[in-house]
Amino acid sequence: QVQLVESGGGSVQAGGSLRLSCAGSGYTFDSAFMAWFRQGPGKEREGVAAISSGGVSTYYADSVKDRFTISRDNAKRTLYLQMNSLKPEDTALYYCAAKYRGGSFLKDDAYDYWGQGTQVTVSS
Repeated sequence: QVQLVESGGGSVQAGGSLRLSCAGSGYTFDSAFMAWFRQGPGKEREGVAAISSGGVSTYYADSVKDRFTISRDNAKRTLYLQMNSLKPEDTALYYCAAKYRGGSFLKDDAYDYWGQGTQVTVSS
């Protein structure tokens, strides 16, 4: 059974940093393309960052480019999202997701497996 468990969310002031983690189990972690998504209050879920199975290729939404960094440690079966220079508009429930098939990197309908999410709140 595939399980993705996020952690690391919390409350931070604008300009601060947080590091999210996502622990994967029940599937071949190092073969899966993985991503972070978020859903803010009253907003649709949006792709934030994605990373190839080997960690060589990364993709970012324009809104987080140069502030967020996605990475993975396949030996630890863990996905990360380092978030710096946080803004109030980054407030959202953050999800990690995994897929084996092709398709868009940052579209949620391309992903098959999802975690439950971890809340990030940024105050001004």
